[in-house]
Amino acid sequence: MTATDSSASDSGAQRRGFGIDVGGSGVKGGIVDLDTGLLIGERFKLATPQPATPEAVAKTIAAVVHEFGWTGRLGVTYPGVVTDGVVRTAANVDKAWIGANASEVFSGALDGQPVTVLNDADAAGLAEERFGAGKDNSGLIVLLTFGTGIGSAVINNGVLLPNTEFGHLEVGGMEAEHRAASSVKEKNDWSYKRWAPEVTKVLEAVENAIWPDLFIAGGGISRKADKWIPLLKNRTPVVAAALLNTAGIVGAAMAAEADNEQ
Repeated sequence: MTATDSSASDSGAQRRGFGIDVGGSGVKGGIVDLDTGLLIGERFKLATPQPATPEAVAKTIAAVVHEFGWTGRLGVTYPGVVTDGVVRTAANVDKAWIGANASEVFSGALDGQPVTVLNDADAAGLAEERFGAGKDNSGLIVLLTFGTGIGSAVINNGVLLPNTEFGHLEVGGMEAEHRAASSVKEKNDWSYKRWAPEVTKVLEAVENAIWPDLFIAGGGISRKADKWIPLLKNRTPVVAAALLNTAGIVGAAMAAEADNEQ
């Protein structure tokens, strides 16, 4: 891959940003056109190190960034609560993350490049609201990602409410993600017909609390949305995420650009 020396703030040039999406199996990054939400060139992916400690992930992130020769601010996603760059929860990742200043750890591995760190579902929600399934909708949009757990993002008229954790809501005596994550479907070998009522219960719990105008369903299982979204019985419209495996990268780049402009 040809290295690209780029900045999100080049005067008079295409507005570009750089985002990295940290997942359980891969660390994926790419250069983003901030006006269209499209990747410029291909994304680059390395395997997530095991154990996925902050330091090990930081080295992997640095390798992805160096692949592109990116030198400006960048955004990185994390699968949990992040406040002011500090990790607060580690529900499905190495517990060494709790209390770590991820922004400083990542920046240190990048020779001081500034890094914006945000929740992975929040990043996906930002991208979907502006460029994906929510782009023609206003009002209160809730993105839920169905995977190992359930991630959530809430955007009201373009403004993100960060670090919502709807996957940990109690729904019928169980955590929402223990009831309706796609991993639960796989573990129990459920059909879509059996799984959809569990998803409906979670959606109803969220909509009874905040009354969204639209749900966006993300995660890998959204690729087969036609098999289960029509089976849902909640009142709020539900649409499948559009950006799929680029949403986290795009949203991370968007968050970094917003920090760059402050």
